[in-house]
Amino acid sequence: MSIRKILLSGGLVVGIHGVTQAQHAVWASKVVAVSSQKAEGKEAFSPEKVLGEPNALPLGQASNEAWIPRKESTNEFIEVRFSKSLVAKQVTVIENFNPGSISKIELVDTRGQKHQVYENKEPGPIPEAFRALQVTFSPGTYRTIGIVVSLNTKSVNGVNQIDAIGIADVAETMVKKEFQAEKNAVSFDSAMVNLGPTVNTKYVDTHPVISPDGRTLFFARQESPQNVGGAKDPQDVWYSTLQNADKKTWSQAKNIGSPINTPGPNGLASVSSDGNTALLINVYKSDGTIDPKGLSITHRTKTGWSQPEKVNIDDFYNDDPDNVDYYLGISGKVLLMAVDRKDGQGQQDIFVSFRKEDGTSWTKPRNLGSNINTKKPEFAPFLAADGKTLYFASEGWGGYGKSDIFYSKRIDDSWTNWTRPRNLGSTVNSPDFDAYYTVSAAGEEAYLVSARKGIDNSKDIFRINLTPTFRPEVVTLVRGRVLDAATKKPIVATIHYENLLTGEEIGVAETSPVDGSYTIVLPSGAHYGYRAESKEYLAESDNLDVTDRQKYSEVNQDLYLVPFAVGQTIKLNNIFFAQSKYVLRETSYPELQRLIKTLKAYPQVEIKIEGHTDNQGDPALNLKLSQDRVNEVKRYIVSKGISSSRITTEGFGDKKPIASNEQEETRRLNRRVEFRITKK
Repeated sequence: MSIRKILLSGGLVVGIHGVTQAQHAVWASKVVAVSSQKAEGKEAFSPEKVLGEPNALPLGQASNEAWIPRKESTNEFIEVRFSKSLVAKQVTVIENFNPGSISKIELVDTRGQKHQVYENKEPGPIPEAFRALQVTFSPGTYRTIGIVVSLNTKSVNGVNQIDAIGIADVAETMVKKEFQAEKNAVSFDSAMVNLGPTVNTKYVDTHPVISPDGRTLFFARQESPQNVGGAKDPQDVWYSTLQNADKKTWSQAKNIGSPINTPGPNGLASVSSDGNTALLINVYKSDGTIDPKGLSITHRTKTGWSQPEKVNIDDFYNDDPDNVDYYLGISGKVLLMAVDRKDGQGQQDIFVSFRKEDGTSWTKPRNLGSNINTKKPEFAPFLAADGKTLYFASEGWGGYGKSDIFYSKRIDDSWTNWTRPRNLGSTVNSPDFDAYYTVSAAGEEAYLVSARKGIDNSKDIFRINLTPTFRPEVVTLVRGRVLDAATKKPIVATIHYENLLTGEEIGVAETSPVDGSYTIVLPSGAHYGYRAESKEYLAESDNLDVTDRQKYSEVNQDLYLVPFAVGQTIKLNNIFFAQSKYVLRETSYPELQRLIKTLKAYPQVEIKIEGHTDNQGDPALNLKLSQDRVNEVKRYIVSKGISSSRITTEGFGDKKPIASNEQEETRRLNRRVEFRITKK
């Protein structure tokens, strides 16, 4: 977080008009298979050019920003995946040049099955040089996660180009007429509102950082007599808490104190989803001084914040230490930084670094590329809770003044492929100072710094309400406590959460050392599993399916840890079967892999796997189903190298309910698989 005392301002960018979030549509984010290619990666005409929103205007001429398959072939294809699944009603394929060669379109569901929704047995040239092929159909009973587009390029002379592939869960046009350029990039519900004298003062109040739950605001105050170093202290960290959510009133701001604040310049760059970890500018040295060449991290303790420790990043340097910004993504696994490096585009650029598996160090910074960075400064990065929407300030993309705030969407996992930055418009940007844009997990409100109508003409912190169309993607905030299953006392633990479909770990969080509370944020469009881990305990996982959630929501869920001892029983909550069958669903594999890992780590341990059903249907069939299911779980574990002699099984059918069978909400709790430690 740089201490900027220069004039920052705003601007307007003309861009390609894509789909609005209100239509619940997504563009391809990953290429999984392709029949042929002229180039690879980010090079012109490569398959990756089909990712994201359409790039080319409908000029009817070849573009570098589109995929070119092999000429004169009858069986070309490209298969893509989307960042989230939808119950699709429409497919859009942008044929940028020489359209008409598409012969078949198939949807790929979350289990890998294909469903054909379009076929043209006699493909051929179309008079127009450009086409947005819109295919609408009745929704199926499955969710679409991918698309296969087949082409007969032999049927259309000359080069064929595919620019973009998308799906939507509404039968409406995904692409606005002829991709008309936008004149107003972003709309807002209201004008900016000054947070008032409990937060703002006649001094410079800057760089707001809102906690994901929207209840705590951290910010920096410059040269205040109440700073640790007095009026000559360049900057301290302050905070305020939300007092009335309806009236949006904030408590009297307080100095966060030591060890975060020192007589030197201090700044809080970001705070974790649980509020227990904060990222700070500068390196805190043992002699009480600070070094601007780096950053530090601090953790909440029972008595306050811990002494900040240096964050270790491979090959880290910044040629302009006076201007630097950082942001730790809510997942805890992604670190953004605005620094001046020789491998950048010029001056300050935005880079990304990833947390290594050891959890104590970070990878070499990777430049976000020319889709984001220019030869002029880009700074103040903020990654929304969805992990995809990036807000940042730029002096290089043009606008109302020296710099503007923009936003862009990450298209894939390369972190170098982004949609064209869009200006936030004249409501936010002005010829005056406007910077440091931050959004809560709900995505309903944004906070930023502006010199417009500030107290005594100083720079103040403002709030503005976003319209739903331009909010980040929907997320669900999950909070609860981690408790000992026997004593119900809080436990200090680490929370891991993952996408159950892909097995990919999405993020990590720490519990509060005071009361064992935790908070995590889950982007919509997937089924997640999450668990707490602590020494001498076995994790009991839970899961939440937010695939269909269209609005921000909050869920309370306590997690229980079971002591690692003979006789203890652990529920395998993230084991899933086909309805009324014993076939394991793929979403069960991450849970089973963890059990396998435990059994390999403790080769002397033996377990008994027990299966249970509800009381619906024939009791004899329920008994058989429960036995078949635990046998299938054992079969999978044994197939991964665990000795069969270490595992016994028993099915109990509906004989051991743990909840009422009167209604489905509680009845589902009786359908479960557990394992009990029989030898340690």
